[in-house]
Amino acid sequence: MMDTDVRVDAKGRHVGSRQALPRSAGHSPRRLRAKPVSEPPRSRPAPHSLRPSTARELPVAAPRLDDEARWLTPLASTGAAHDHAVRELHCLLLRASRFEVRRRAAALGLAGGSELDDIANQAADDALLAVMSRLERFERRSRFTTWAYKFAIHTAGVAVRRHAWRNRELATDSSESLEQLSSLADDPAEAAQMRELLARIATAIARLTTHQRDVLLALAVDGVPIDVLADRLSTNRNALYKTLHDARTRLRSLLDHEETT
Repeated sequence: MMDTDVRVDAKGRHVGSRQALPRSAGHSPRRLRAKPVSEPPRSRPAPHSLRPSTARELPVAAPRLDDEARWLTPLASTGAAHDHAVRELHCLLLRASRFEVRRRAAALGLAGGSELDDIANQAADDALLAVMSRLERFERRSRFTTWAYKFAIHTAGVAVRRHAWRNRELATDSSESLEQLSSLADDPAEAAQMRELLARIATAIARLTTHQRDVLLALAVDGVPIDVLADRLSTNRNALYKTLHDARTRLRSLLDHEETT
């Protein structure tokens, strides 16, 4: 239903009418209110403006010296700078050798004591001589300290292995090790294919030269460290690696020949 608004003037005369918009029952018209215009946000001062002008800035750490200035140049020189660099290098190598000696000793079940301390100190001395004699070979592919650290790790590892085997005798006849390898083939817990393979390997090893057989069985079966074996045989690691390579090549050739016949 449409409502009509009748309009009269001050004397009661009819001056017209205005048709109102439809509205539902119980609904009263609402007047729209203009939203107040919000003020732009106030800008906050920058954090640096809040600090007092007298505040001191944190000191900037000095750049770390490179290997040339820190190690290589002093070590290759003479005088006080050289002596100071050598002392610091020895301290670094001693920390590395002590760490490796403790790790190796724990793995081998060796008790700690003054002997292990002597081994660590001797390993650090040997590593220092090795580093100083090879300064010109440093290729700068890594940090100098990382490169030098490896000498101490290797030297200490060799020293601990020799210490662990100092009272152990090597087998004078490889026949005992060969019998040990052959006995694995008779183990009923092994599968038939594994027993057959071990028997073939034992037969082929017996056909190697005496030196090849002794080296192969000592390193592969008895677990003798190559450094210890080199000392006992009055040879060096490279010679033993060559013998081991030749023994494996010969052994593989014998096994392949057996399969084709």
